[in-house]
This record gives sequence, structure tokens and C-alpha cells, in this order.
Amino acid sequence: MNTAVVHVHRGGPLVALVGNPNCGKTALFNRLTGSRQKVANYAGVTVERKEGRHTTAHGKSLRVLDLPGTYSLHPRSPDERVTTEVLQGQARGEKRPDLVVCVVDATNLRRTLRLVLGVKRLGLRCVVALNMTDQATQRGLRIDADALARALGVPVVPTVAVAPQGDAALRELLAHPETWTAPPAGAPAPTPDPAQHPEGDHAAVREILQQLNLDTLLPHTATDRIDAVVLHPVAGPLLLALVLFAMFQAVFLGSEAPTAWIEAGTAWVGEQVTAWLPEGAWRSLLVDGVIAGAGGVLAFLPQILVLFFFILSLEESGYLPRAAFLLDRMMGRVGLSGRSFIPLLSSFACAIPGIMATRSITDLRDRRVTMLLAPLMTCSARLPVYALLIGAFVPERTLAGGIGLRGLVLFGLYVAGIVGAGVIAWLLKRFTRAGRQVRPLMMELPTYHWPSPRNLALGLWQRATIFIKRVGGIILVLSIALWFLASFPAPPDGATGAAIHHSLAGRLGHAMAPLFEPIGFNWQICIALVPGLAAREVAVSALGTVYALSATGDDTAQALAPLIASQWSLATALSLLAWYVFAPQCIATLAALKRETGGWRLPVAATAGLFVLAWCASFAVYRLALFLGWG
Repeated sequence: MNTAVVHVHRGGPLVALVGNPNCGKTALFNRLTGSRQKVANYAGVTVERKEGRHTTAHGKSLRVLDLPGTYSLHPRSPDERVTTEVLQGQARGEKRPDLVVCVVDATNLRRTLRLVLGVKRLGLRCVVALNMTDQATQRGLRIDADALARALGVPVVPTVAVAPQGDAALRELLAHPETWTAPPAGAPAPTPDPAQHPEGDHAAVREILQQLNLDTLLPHTATDRIDAVVLHPVAGPLLLALVLFAMFQAVFLGSEAPTAWIEAGTAWVGEQVTAWLPEGAWRSLLVDGVIAGAGGVLAFLPQILVLFFFILSLEESGYLPRAAFLLDRMMGRVGLSGRSFIPLLSSFACAIPGIMATRSITDLRDRRVTMLLAPLMTCSARLPVYALLIGAFVPERTLAGGIGLRGLVLFGLYVAGIVGAGVIAWLLKRFTRAGRQVRPLMMELPTYHWPSPRNLALGLWQRATIFIKRVGGIILVLSIALWFLASFPAPPDGATGAAIHHSLAGRLGHAMAPLFEPIGFNWQICIALVPGLAAREVAVSALGTVYALSATGDDTAQALAPLIASQWSLATALSLLAWYVFAPQCIATLAALKRETGGWRLPVAATAGLFVLAWCASFAVYRLALFLGWG
């Protein structure tokens, strides 16, 4: 099977895929190369070019680039600039494409053909992939591919990127020698700049559509009827709130059984290792370091998969751009546009792709503010911490209407992060001149369709693989490192209590305690905060390791949740939840901020600000909880 890679291949002809957002370009790239890149149907998801290999039926090896979606060759954002530079031969370390595949949406030729005309003006050899022909047929559009080819002066083939063998015609075209020997589609002509005189391309597209008898408006479709409800000013926001609320309820209800299976399996492994190995450093390393650390985090995989099942389903269905439009007015009140919604939503998975997705935001001020707010969205790395504390301190109770109390608390934590981001955005709008400008939102709304089971399965498999690799990689390494720090040096002769008190980790925890005691954190929590800077979910494995080494007697075999439930107050648990709502970024997020902004000024300022915000929020929550008698 062909595989896709991100680095540059130096050999073979170069094929570049270009097209508007939502035209199915990335899905077609996946078909051609056999890659497993993320497929979504809203603007801004593909913010970097991706490369793969395609071997034709005659054994010819081609390099294939999936370029970011763009509406024109006059870039307004960093992702559009990538596409333009590659096509013009200005991209550093990359040659000009030998062939351009212009992927057009068969249901919206009026918009997508303008990009084809722009590519022709560059003097590049190109072909047109008439994608989504199945949807066009369902909507009553009959497009003659041969007639369109004659009108454009380039080969045109129909494709259905989401269907098996839906790229067969394009594969056949790429295998033809004539495709590579034909002269370029057109030479650079001294015509007026379409950016200054767009009516030239509009007139050309209108004439082509008239020749194909496609210049009449389409009747109302099922998408229009659904949007009458989904985009309603009253029903729309209520529906969005209901969808998000159901998603967080399902995180606990849908993952309860598999989580229990993983916890039982982890406990069984720990018992077996304890029985097989004699007491000593090796057994402590495996049981208290590896199993208690990495194994404790692995139990939260089902909850992460349930969350991503909903997010991927909403992406695939075409609902997310509607959510952006619904939230545009609300976000405008705090100084942002609805275009920031998709990067911020991506940050619920991880702040890093959310920060990278800001490249689709044309306004520099909006882009920087969105990057600052991305870490406040509750990323999946925090979910293990939330699940641990909620499972330990929030009773499993069903409220009126079948609403689960634990899911309601989780929903509240996500809302707290969103509200915090909104307050910060409002303050930036209120006290900065650029924040007072009004920026209207323009975004395409794709047609609704059922999520593809294949894409859902691939997306969940990718997420599970990433999580397991983190458990087996950075989390395992940090768990072992923490075990060493918590086990050495050995306590002096005659010392009492757990040995960890005399270790390097114990000394560090006690040294940090004065700073965190006002917000209710004990020295064990202080230790867990340090490796949590590398990856937030490591805090769970760190707590498992620390408490395993802190315990004496039979307490060592206890699961972490009941152990902390018996030793922490509710006020401490609520304070720690508040801390992780606003916790400073992990190291990888800081590196992404530095890479996107070109310096350390913004990452350092963001880290310092979030640390102060998290401490103050935890202090307020802890003191309020003590006042209510929850200490």
C-alpha cells in the first residue's frame, strides 16, 4: 500500500492538488496516496502542505502534494500563501509542480472554476478533477465533463473522493503519457490582475456555465431546510448547547464499562508482577513506577475516544461551520470573529493543532489573540485529570431528566475554560485599539452528509495510536524518571515514615509547598505539577507513582481514585480542578507558540499570565470551598 509522508521527496514528477476549502481535495489525496491524513469539510483544516507517493498503473512513481485550500492565488492568510508560493515556484526547497490537479466542487462550479482560471494563467500543466459528482447528480445537476474540458482547454475527469474507486478516472489520467507531454494549459498572459479586476474571471465562469446550461439557480435542498432550524437565531444556539451537553454526558456514560476493564487489567498485572518478583528496587520500579504511572493514564483512553467520536462526527456532517456562524455574534462581543471558532474547537483535542489552524485567520491581531486563548480550551490531555478527580469526589448520581451529575460537572469545567477565554478576549478588546475593530465573518457552509464510517474509524484509530504512543513514550519515561527521583537517595538509618520524604522528589515537593499551600495543594500534588509541564496527563501517572511510594502496608495496592478521596478534602480537589482549567501550557504548546510567532515574547508572557490566573482561580475556589465547609 502507498504511504504518505510529510518530508520532501526529491525524486519523481511533482503533482500538486489545489482547490477551494471543502472541495474534497484532502480526501482525494488520501485515495491517491493511501495516506491517513485528517479529512474534514470546513475551511482551515489543512494548514500545511502534505506529501505522499502515488504509483501509476505503469509503475511510474509520482510525488503528490496536498496544498492548503484557497479561493484565489492572491493570498490573504499564511496557509493560502503556502499554496501560492508552491505554484509560483517560490517555495524554499521545492520545485515548481510538473502537473497541477485542480479539484473542483461539482455542486458549486460558479465559485470553484475561478481558481482553475488562475492556475492556467500561471502557465502550469493542469487537469481538473470534477469532484462530488454524486452529490451533483442527487441535486439534479448534469455536468458534461467533455464539454467542460473543451470550455476550459484542459482535461476534466469525474471523481468521488469519498467512495471506493472514486479516483479511478484520475488514476487513469495520471497514467497516460499524454498527460505529461501535453503543452501547459496556458502561458502567462498580459491580462488585467484578477485581484484588481475580478469581473474578468466572473464573466468567463458565467460564459462557461451558460455553455453547459448550468447558469440557473438550484432549488432549495435538504441542506437549506435543515439550516432553517440549525441557523435559527433562537433554536440554533439552543440546539448547539444541547449537542455539546450530550457530548460531555456521553464521555462518562459511554466509557464506564471499558474504563473499568482497563483498570481491572492494570490491577491484575500489578498483582502478578508483585507475586512473581521479590521485594526490591526492580519490583518497585515496575509496580510503583511503570504500572501505577503509565497504567493509570491508559484507563482514560475510552473517555478520550468517546469525546473524539462526537467531534469527528460533527466535522464530517458539516455542522461545525454552522456552529461558527452561530457563535460569530457572541465572539464579536469579546473582540473575535466566528473564524476563531474552528481553531479554538481544534484546541479541545490539543492546543498545538489549534494554534497551527490560526494560519487560516487573515487578521494578525485576531490570529495572535486566538493563539493566546487556545490553551484555555480543555484539551484531551486534561481529561484524565478531570476524570480522576470527578470520579473520586463527585458521586455517581442521576439528576432530573436522566442527567448524570459527573457529566454535568465535566461540562461545567469545559464551560469555565470557555468563559475564561471570553473574559480575556474582552479585556484585550476593551484595552487595545485594534481590538475595537469589527471584522465580518465570511465562511462557506458545506452540504450536510452522513459521516463516513471509514473516516470516523481512521480518526479514532489515529487518536488511540497517538495516546498509546504518549503512554508508551513520554509518559512512561517521565514515570520512570519520577520513580528514580522519588526513590533516591535512600532514607538515612533510623528514619521513620515513607522513604519518599527523603528523596529528591520529596525535597522538591516540600520546597514548593509554601507557594501552593494557600490554594490547598499538599507536597504530593506539588511533585505531580512538575512533570505535568511536559504533558498534562502525566500529572495522573505522577500522582500514582508518588502515592504508591508514599503508602505503607496494604495501601500500596489501592487504586488512585479511592486513595486520594480518603486523603484529600473536597476543597483541595476543587482547587486542583480550577488549576487545570487555567494551567500554564505544556512544553510542546510553548514550542508551537514560539514557532508561529517567531519569538519567545508571546509564549513567556502567556505562561506567566496563565500561572497567575490559575493560582488566583484556585485560591478563590479553595477559600470559597472552605467557607462552605467543604474543607
